[in-house]
Amino acid sequence: MMNHKWRSIVAVTLISGMILSACSSEVVSNTTDTNTESKVTDENTQTVGYAQEINKTEVMSFSIDVDEDAWQEMLDTATEENYIKANVTINGTTIENVGIRAKGNSSLRQVAEDDTTDRYSFKIKFDEYVRDQTWMGLDKIVVNNMISDSSYMKEYLSYDIMDYIGVDTPLFAFADIHVNGETWGLYLAVEDIDSGYLARVKNDEGELYKPNNDDNMGGGAGGMMNPGNFEGNAPEQGDSEMMGDRQPPEGMEAPSDMTSGTDSDPQSADARGGRGMGPGGGGGGGMNGGTNGVSLEYTDDETSSYSAIFDNAKTKTTEEDQNRVIEALKNLNSGTDLEKYVDVDAVLRYFAAHTVVVNMDSYTSNMGHNYYLYENNGQISMLPWDYNMAFGGFQAGTASDVVNLAIDTPVSGVTMEERPILSQLLEVPEYKEKYHEYLQEIVDGYFANGKFKETVENLNTMIADYVKQDPTAFVSYDAYEEAVAELIKLGTLRAESIQGQLDGSIPATTDEQKASSDTLIDASSIDLTKLGESAGGRGMNGRDRRMEENSQSSSETSSQ
Repeated sequence: MMNHKWRSIVAVTLISGMILSACSSEVVSNTTDTNTESKVTDENTQTVGYAQEINKTEVMSFSIDVDEDAWQEMLDTATEENYIKANVTINGTTIENVGIRAKGNSSLRQVAEDDTTDRYSFKIKFDEYVRDQTWMGLDKIVVNNMISDSSYMKEYLSYDIMDYIGVDTPLFAFADIHVNGETWGLYLAVEDIDSGYLARVKNDEGELYKPNNDDNMGGGAGGMMNPGNFEGNAPEQGDSEMMGDRQPPEGMEAPSDMTSGTDSDPQSADARGGRGMGPGGGGGGGMNGGTNGVSLEYTDDETSSYSAIFDNAKTKTTEEDQNRVIEALKNLNSGTDLEKYVDVDAVLRYFAAHTVVVNMDSYTSNMGHNYYLYENNGQISMLPWDYNMAFGGFQAGTASDVVNLAIDTPVSGVTMEERPILSQLLEVPEYKEKYHEYLQEIVDGYFANGKFKETVENLNTMIADYVKQDPTAFVSYDAYEEAVAELIKLGTLRAESIQGQLDGSIPATTDEQKASSDTLIDASSIDLTKLGESAGGRGMNGRDRRMEENSQSSSETSSQ
């Protein structure tokens, strides 16, 4: 059975001046000394061997060699998330006896409940069976199936924009997966934010947490919202690695402790910063991710009050470590000594990119999850995670809601006050100005003058053939091409709206946009459903696609 508790952080050997290059067909021995030597390249970031291999400009290769029966049993019992033993060859380097399992939560169940597909996301843990074993310094990597993303690009672009503006982003690259010599599909490989990341990016300093309260419904019962179902309606179940389907039974209200900070009076809610996305408003319902710490709201000095943070520590933490986080939250919420307790610049960069890509399956919605909290010397910041629902894939409302999401109140289903690490910083004029500067930098450097379109087209050139030949694809190749075209339109209009909000020609808050809807960017040409939908409407899966292709082939043959 899988060990559900994280193991102790693995020390990464750092020897200055040497980088182990991956050689074709090299086999990493099963010893405790499989880490690549590293060197410091700037104040914090280190160069490690695996960083050279996770190259976002190329498609990685993953070959999984595994006992067929064990593999099938793992697929058949995927929701149990049990590791099995396999040999994995990455870009020509073989690592023996690693652990691999299906990963996810609602996304995992969507696949498990669909008898036409086994296209799970997977986690690969190099030291599951061999103590301290790594792949060139990395202890874990995930490969994501990009469910609900017909373009294959949402998560890639989100991380790329984060990286562009200087966020400490996990490494990522497209990955061509093979299992026992057979093509499995095109995935996105992402460096797991754990000990390898901590050594590479943070010089092994500080503590990592992945706040999550979904098991207690504190993350919200929200989910994917169909277009036209945004304003004032309860969200439907959507996709997220850590999201649950624990909505209260029909006719029952959420427990009172799940609605802390909410306001049943919409006028009062608007006055406090707005719950909706753009002019759509609404969208949340009660469960706002505010309990047990995921919202980063301060309640008291008891560590038990922040179980959603501390129960999900990714490093070995002590009571002293936890008290530092509480002290930071206390001062954050009171707006006291913010630069002492918050890495202000890092957080502003994070939220600038996060706002651009409109990912509401996150801290900025009633879900309150899908981010990492990093603490070092009493100072906290946020790290990005799980962006397959970006670009309006979650609580989307209308295309206009996505395109015109207000940059100064970029939340959904909650008020700004319920997300203090965002609201407290934007209340300080100099921080808000810096946040706007980062937004402008992203617009100018990543979107203006056709740059976003060029980026997407270059990615299409890199992966199109893989998508066309993907035997497990959730969508047809035609649907993929439509999604890519729609993504270009959406990103271009999103940048146009942000520019207008920065210039002042478009209001930058939800309330102001509602009062001046005629100033908003017209997004009526965009069909969000082409970009991907949740279970029950996400589009054609691999088997359906192959059946259609076979049917077309038969029809063509019979007509000849």
